[in-house]
Amino acid sequence: MRVEIWSDIACPWCYIGKARFEAGLAGFAHRADVEVVHRSFELDPKAPAGGDLPVLDMLAAKYGVSRAQAEEMEARVAGAAAAEGLDYRSDRIHGNTFDLHRLLHLARAHGVEDALLDALYRANFAEARALGDPAVRGEIAVGAGLPADEVARVLADPEAYAPQVRAEEREAAELGATGVPFFVIDRRYGISGGQPAEVFRQALERAYADGGGPGPVAADGGTGAGAGAGAGAGAVCGEDGCAVPGE
Repeated sequence: MRVEIWSDIACPWCYIGKARFEAGLAGFAHRADVEVVHRSFELDPKAPAGGDLPVLDMLAAKYGVSRAQAEEMEARVAGAAAAEGLDYRSDRIHGNTFDLHRLLHLARAHGVEDALLDALYRANFAEARALGDPAVRGEIAVGAGLPADEVARVLADPEAYAPQVRAEEREAAELGATGVPFFVIDRRYGISGGQPAEVFRQALERAYADGGGPGPVAADGGTGAGAGAGAGAGAVCGEDGCAVPGE
C-alpha cells in the first residue's frame, strides 16, 4: 500500500495531522506493508520570498480580527498540538515555502525526506526559527542528513527541483485537493484534514481489505479542509485543515 500526503510546512494542521496519521499507522496490523510518500503543496504560493512576517500579524490582517482574537485562534490550534504531544509556538514567522519543498525533494533523493520534514515542522512550530533565512534552512537540512554541498547547490539554484514541486502541486489539483493535509491511499481513497488517528487506522484497514490497484480517488473519512481551488493570498485554516481560498 502507498499513502501519499500533500502538505505544507506553514500548515499547522499538517504538523498535527502527520502525528495523528503516524499514530493511526502504528495501530494498523499491516503497517510494514505501507509506503509513505510526502508530496508538495504551497498554501501561499504568492507569498514574496523574503517577505516574512509574524504569524499573529498575518492572521489578524487576513481575517480582519484583533491581535487578541488572533491569539485565541492560535491557542485553539496549540491545544490540539499539545494533545498529540507536540510543542507549538505562536511567535513564529509566516513566509514563502517553495525553497523548503525543493529541499524536501533533495531529501527524498537521499532517503531522508521524512527526517527533514519532521525537522522543518519542529523548527517552525516548536522552535519558531526563521525558515526564510537560507543559512537556517541549510543548517536544518544538513542536520537531517543531507550533504552540505548539495544543500548549498540547491539553495543557490532556484530551478533545482522546482519542476518536481510544481508537478506535485498540479497533481494535487487534478486529484481535487483544495487544502492540506490531504492523504491519498493507493489512489483510491482521499482523506482531507488532520483527522483523528482512529480515522486513519480505519481507512488503512478498509483499503487493505479492498485490495486492488489504483483507481479514482474517493473522499473518505473527513470533513474536508475547505473550499476554493484558486491560489489565493494564503491559507484558510479551520478545525482540521488549511485550504487555499479562491481568488
